[in-house]
Amino acid sequence: MENSFIIDKLYKAFGQDILKMDTSSDILAFTVACPVIHEVICFLKENENMNFNFLTDLCGIHYPDRGLPLGVVYHLHNMAENKRLRIKTFVTLNDPNIPTVTDLFSSANWMERETYDFYGIVFTGHPNLKRILNVEYMDFFPMRKEYPLEDPTREDKDDRYFGR
Repeated sequence: MENSFIIDKLYKAFGQDILKMDTSSDILAFTVACPVIHEVICFLKENENMNFNFLTDLCGIHYPDRGLPLGVVYHLHNMAENKRLRIKTFVTLNDPNIPTVTDLFSSANWMERETYDFYGIVFTGHPNLKRILNVEYMDFFPMRKEYPLEDPTREDKDDRYFGR
């Protein structure tokens, strides 16, 4: 399966909802609008010409300097053609809702729960979205880049010793 075939099919089916296409890192990657992420993944899985029926991974990302800082990355695999595909979608911090894909891939259940637990992305329609690794009463999401890497009030550290 050639990249041009996949690109052609996706652009014909979803056109303006595909925001970006990239082929760096030897894997075809698409960024799609959040409202159609479920339809795009369903198309890639159920269309007999595509047949991306294995969800390798699903994870969250946070780019605080972007207009849409929170995102989810889906890695799909077509086993018959040994072809991999990366799909991304992004949302705001004020509305971190992304449709669930647990109805398409049962393995997405725990991956979506982990992404919610660490990034606060809410997967609408998820059957049991709750924290699985952090305590329930935690009121923040530890993988977000909202805090400085170092404590600026530390007095016991001299930056000269750290090459700064």
